Amino acid sequence: MASVFSRIINGEIPSYKVAENDKYYAFLDIAPLQKGHTLVVPKREEDYLFDLSDEELAGMMVFAKKVAKAIQKSVPCKRVGVAVIGLDVPHAHIHLVPLQGGNDLNFANPKKEFSKEDMQACAGLIASNM
Repeated sequence: MASVFSRIINGEIPSYKVAENDKYYAFLDIAPLQKGHTLVVPKREEDYLFDLSDEELAGMMVFAKKVAKAIQKSVPCKRVGVAVIGLDVPHAHIHLVPLQGGNDLNFANPKKEFSKEDMQACAGLIASNM
């Protein structure tokens, strides 16, 4: 059965897309730690990030860097933090989280809630800065 991320990539589940190329897809997390919290995933379904080929992993990090730079232009933050957890969804992914302080990347923090309109606007702004 396809992962939820594969279903998002295939358009079966809607997402707030930020960027896409032939190998990777970036979209806003629907349970964000901060405004602009984005997930970067490979289009090829692979459970564990470090099971990707060296080429895929390197390409994903370069793609994530471009997305992070666009987030930084779009959302007020000091930096964009990077996290790889990978326990909830069996599809490799990278979290990109805008940071004001060190505690902003704590996944035990309550998740933020934004309206559909705010999420669409944020995704559009990040996409426009790609």
